[in-house]
Amino acid sequence: MFARRHPILFFFLMFALIVAITLIIVSLLFSWGFRGMGQMSRWEKPEGDLIGIVEVYGPIMASEAALRHLKEFREDEAIKAVVVRIDSPGGGVGASQEIYQAVKRTAGQKPVVASMGGVAASGGYYIASAAPYVMANPGTITGSIGVIMGYTNVESLLEKIGVYPVVIKSGKYKDTGSPTRELSTEERQLLQSLSDDLHTQFIEDVANGRQIEVTKVKEIADGSVFSGKTALSHGLVDRLGNFNDAVAWAGKEAGLTGDLKMVYPREEPYERLLRFFEDTVQTVLSNTVFSRLRPAYQYAPK
Repeated sequence: MFARRHPILFFFLMFALIVAITLIIVSLLFSWGFRGMGQMSRWEKPEGDLIGIVEVYGPIMASEAALRHLKEFREDEAIKAVVVRIDSPGGGVGASQEIYQAVKRTAGQKPVVASMGGVAASGGYYIASAAPYVMANPGTITGSIGVIMGYTNVESLLEKIGVYPVVIKSGKYKDTGSPTRELSTEERQLLQSLSDDLHTQFIEDVANGRQIEVTKVKEIADGSVFSGKTALSHGLVDRLGNFNDAVAWAGKEAGLTGDLKMVYPREEPYERLLRFFEDTVQTVLSNTVFSRLRPAYQYAPK
């Protein structure tokens, strides 16, 4: 009955459900079959001086895991240096800023190298810029220093299916960005002002982390993406190289010699499964039509 009365809404609901189930299955397979291979967990912590590896993969929707891992390595005397491995297109403003601060705090106590994988753009680059040493592959996609906010206006759709929202509010701007009506000129200016403020914060933090002039960052902070090679010419990265090169660099900065021993954060199997499940749900919610019903600012590509 619902499907016949509201075919469009039913289609979106079914599509979201299929996407969610598919991503959950893929995440479980990825978690069980691949991420745990070739990594030394804290359960297998070797003796001697170590280099801690903190991974930031996928959309940055939450910061808890990265903060916990950085704190653990920061306080462990056996960890002489940290490599933050980033392969992310960016994500939430708050989460990116929290990880940025944690990386800077860690860098104040021991050498930290940011190693960029295939993508370290927007929020991904935001995090990398906090490290005193930044390495990218020549073909790494990075940069994208900008802020984006978008949402979907469903006013016409609701009218078509006979749904008429009722809003009771206190505060002139309380329902700014409502998906059920157009923005007023004042509301658009308000949201643009907030976007500009977040953009300025991004620029200033990159300038602070990279120790370069704010005006220089502003010149390239138009949301453009760069290859790692181009980013090097702009001063956004320090060297070109892969993950192993980054580990070797971290070891050199820490004064380590001989074979370098890497260790990944302590993580129970169920914790990994839970983290992947949470990431999957957040990814689904952030990439379906329902996530566009309210505005949300992100340090991420469109």
